[in-house]
Amino acid sequence: MKFGVVVLPGSNCDHDAVHVVRDVLGAEVELLWHKETDLRGADCVIVPGGFSYGDYLRAGALAKFAPVMEPIRRHAAAGGMVFGICNGFQVLTEVGLLPGALMRNQHLRFLGRDVFLRVEETDTPFTCELERGAVLRVPIAHGEGNYFADDSLLDDLERNRQVIFRYCDAEGRITHDANPNGSARNIAGICNAGRNVLGMMPHPERCAETLLGNTDGLGVFRSIAAAMAKV
Repeated sequence: MKFGVVVLPGSNCDHDAVHVVRDVLGAEVELLWHKETDLRGADCVIVPGGFSYGDYLRAGALAKFAPVMEPIRRHAAAGGMVFGICNGFQVLTEVGLLPGALMRNQHLRFLGRDVFLRVEETDTPFTCELERGAVLRVPIAHGEGNYFADDSLLDDLERNRQVIFRYCDAEGRITHDANPNGSARNIAGICNAGRNVLGMMPHPERCAETLLGNTDGLGVFRSIAAAMAKV
C-alpha cells in the first residue's frame, strides 16, 4: 500500500497530504516531483492543492504539460487510483481525467472556510468506508471552485452516479445557500466513469486528526487504504 503525492511548482498542500498519509494513516508515501516520469510504485497518486504554476492562464492549465502527468494518465487508464484535491481537481479536469471545468467563484471572491458536504455515493475506493448520506464538515480554500458542465454532461454524471460529494447544510439538505461558489447542482466532487479517479474542491487532509478539532476528512483516506488493501 503506497501513496505518491505530486509536487508541482506552486503546490502548497503537498506536505499536508504526506503528513496525513504517513503520520495519521501510517501508510508509505513518496513525493513525486513534477519532472518525474516514474510513479515509483504508487498505488494511489494524490494531486494536492495549491497554485500550480501560479495558476497562470487559469487554474491547472499549465500543469497538464508537466512530465509527471503522462505516467499519471497511464496509471489511471490501467485502473490505478488518482485523487485530486482543490487545485488537484482543477488539474485533473485540465488533463482530461475528469469531465467538466472549474471556473471563478460565482461572487469572484476567494473563499476560505468550513463547508458541509453530503456523501452521495460509497461504491468508490475514496468513499467505501463512508456512509451514503453522511454529512461531513470540510474546509475549502479556493477562488476557482465553481464546477461547470453543460446540462447534457451533468445529466450523464447523475445517471452514472459520478457525483460523489455535494455542498449541503448541516442537516444534509442541498440548498442554494449551502453552495459556496455557484457550482452546478451543488457539486463538490466527482469521479470518472471508471470510479478510480476522484476530484474534490474541499480539503479532507485539513480535517483528518483530532489535533485540528475535526476528523471528518480522515474517512476519505481510510477508504483509499481499505480499497488498496483489497487489491
